[in-house]
Amino acid sequence: MSITTKTNLERIDAMTDAMIDTSDIPPLTDSFFATAKWRKPKQKVKVTVEIEQEVLDCFKAQGAGWEHQLAAAIRIYAHAHKVA
Repeated sequence: MSITTKTNLERIDAMTDAMIDTSDIPPLTDSFFATAKWRKPKQKVKVTVEIEQEVLDCFKAQGAGWEHQLAAAIRIYAHAHKVA
């Protein structure tokens, strides 16, 4: 399984910071920082889970960081099926 996109990634990679339109992004003011809060990442735990080989192969085929992608997929699923 591969992920396809219609985005011209080469064009985006070639852009410099000066070429990016940030006019619609409000400035970060002192009041923003006065109310900002540090959020530490949640501690991770190691688990052993049995999954089908093809699922593992799909994530590994994505290259470096496949473990993070797998964790993100599980997180999305958990959030979508959260019991109130």
